[in-house]
Amino acid sequence: MKPSIQKILIGVVIVIVLAFIIMRGDQLIELAETMQRGDMIPLILAILTQLGKYYAQSWAYHFSFAAVGERMSPRNTLPLVFGTFFMNTIAPSLNMAGATLVVDDARRRGIQGGKATSAALLMQMTIESGFMTIMIVGFIILQVTGNLSPMWFLLGLFVVFLVAFMGGIMVVGRKSPSTLVNLLHPIEHLVNRVRLKFKKDELKPWAETAVASFGEAAGIIAHNPKPAFKAFGCSIVASTCELSAFCLVGVAFGITNPEALICGYVVATLFAMISITPQGVGVVEAAVMVLFSAYDVNAAAGMAQVLVYRGLVFWMPFLIGAVLIQRTKTFRGDREEPSEMKVRKRLPGRGRPAAALEEGAKDSEGFAALEAPGAIETPGAPETPDAPVPHISEDSK
Repeated sequence: MKPSIQKILIGVVIVIVLAFIIMRGDQLIELAETMQRGDMIPLILAILTQLGKYYAQSWAYHFSFAAVGERMSPRNTLPLVFGTFFMNTIAPSLNMAGATLVVDDARRRGIQGGKATSAALLMQMTIESGFMTIMIVGFIILQVTGNLSPMWFLLGLFVVFLVAFMGGIMVVGRKSPSTLVNLLHPIEHLVNRVRLKFKKDELKPWAETAVASFGEAAGIIAHNPKPAFKAFGCSIVASTCELSAFCLVGVAFGITNPEALICGYVVATLFAMISITPQGVGVVEAAVMVLFSAYDVNAAAGMAQVLVYRGLVFWMPFLIGAVLIQRTKTFRGDREEPSEMKVRKRLPGRGRPAAALEEGAKDSEGFAALEAPGAIETPGAPETPDAPVPHISEDSK
């Protein structure tokens, strides 16, 4: 009996988790030992607020899909929150691997590909925008205290550019779709050439369809902006929860300088976003320690704070994601009917299936035919005196 795809994927996930534990298992031991040296109450609160971040992001996904006219409940988006972290960890790609998981899961739920991509872009845009809001506050503090590095400022501009780029895709798709189609055609040809190299069939032309869906989604968002603003608000809450977790871990080890904590979080998140290593391993720790030294933070306390915070934000969502990713449609491999087909199969307000409507229409036509004058002779009915009687010849008999 051949193993199912789901069992194969479970095996792959287990292998990946074991590989990460083998490669970085010493950090788990170091994390446990370091946490014992800190104040446990702030550490427990840090864990709870970090979990609050993921819950807020599940609602942000919910509102992002609502912004394009589709429904995804937070119960279904929570596995995506952890699943995207898992994917972005094992395949660092500026969060694109996680976005691919979101789009594929939505398509398997019957949501159009263009709408799913627009919702994923909107979600990613709100995440970056939520962090950008806190980043600007942190940069202002750094500038006032004289600790703003030009390199950090340039990295911050990269985040601003990323947000503007993602928003510009949907705007151009709405205002000038031909321009976006011309930009996507080379990518479409490149993808097909790569597929041919691997002896796979070319994909059907998708540039025009995707751009049309982007434009449609942008129009839906423009006419109903409230869900998009709600998604942005949830992302602000998520970033605030993560900032609170960072600060609480610092308090647990005796770091009480608010400027150092706020700016340390900004630098840690910024380098985690742009680093080519999984979640910025090694790079983030070094950058935060450089910033702490600028604020005269005790080196031992600073190192303990960074190790515990990075351990929490890496291992907790990674291990939870390895479990919850199995609940996604992508992992299970099943599909649902497109949402528009579901709508067509239901009678608005009464819930009658379309087949019953068609049968009812046929019955109505038959009833009308019965009532039509002269259509069918009714037995026992009196003859109409004015009706002409046809002459039948002897030959025809």
